[in-house]
Amino acid sequence: MEKEQIQLLFQQFENACQIIEEIECWSARELQEIFNYTKWDNFVKVIEKAKVACEKSGIIINDHFADVGKMVTVGSDAKRKISDIALTRYACYLVAQNADSSKSSVAFAQTYFAVQTRKQEIIEQRLLDIDRVTAREKLTKSEKKLSGIIYERGVDDRGFAIIRSQGDKALFGGYTTQEMKRKLKISDNRPLADFLPTLTIKAKDFATELTSHNVIEKDLKGESNISKEHVENNLAVRKILKERGVKPELLPPANDIKKIQRQLDNDEKKVKDDVKKKLKNKNLSHEKTK
Repeated sequence: MEKEQIQLLFQQFENACQIIEEIECWSARELQEIFNYTKWDNFVKVIEKAKVACEKSGIIINDHFADVGKMVTVGSDAKRKISDIALTRYACYLVAQNADSSKSSVAFAQTYFAVQTRKQEIIEQRLLDIDRVTAREKLTKSEKKLSGIIYERGVDDRGFAIIRSQGDKALFGGYTTQEMKRKLKISDNRPLADFLPTLTIKAKDFATELTSHNVIEKDLKGESNISKEHVENNLAVRKILKERGVKPELLPPANDIKKIQRQLDNDEKKVKDDVKKKLKNKNLSHEKTK
């Protein structure tokens, strides 16, 4: 996601925020527009899923989803009232989690409503972290897919490890997987990809997907033929990167992907814990006033 797009979305969500009885709220009708849902009925279905998730979390739905009316202009300055829903930050978070994440505005919202602070730089960093974690998960799936394809063509786990290592050697300009680990000071018992930057992870994934495709298209069999194909695909990807001024072996290591994932999981847990804490304080306050 480009920085300009992040700034635009950040401002849209900030402008849509209203304070109702000292609580941050967002209009579902406004979110519908920001989320790029053309039909209100389709967006209502997303909200209903969010309500179910809210109830399953043991949180009272009405505390976070309030039915309200909204006046809109129709025709020549005529006005009519339409249904709307006031959503708390937690409700917005649940709606974003149940919406179409392929929409950039929804992907942004999932982070915007998850973090405890609305500082743009923190949101930007979390979006980058999510992109890297997603890329790493995609690479794992691509490698598993390739492993399954070549297993049916006479290559065992040891052969797959050799093929993957030869691919790394081609991508990293002659450095083997183990040499790259030493270069980046990565423990022998950890995967290299867990410490690679997003660009390199996506490069490895693209080369792996090419190999899977071509092994089937060319009906390749045996470790030697498949290894040759994988090396050629990694060399082709490396050529593209070099033409754009990037040498994968020279890029600095990124933070441990497992630590990033734990932080993302903690952010989501904090959202739920914060809501439950506020609800508890609210109930205690009501008890005192009785």
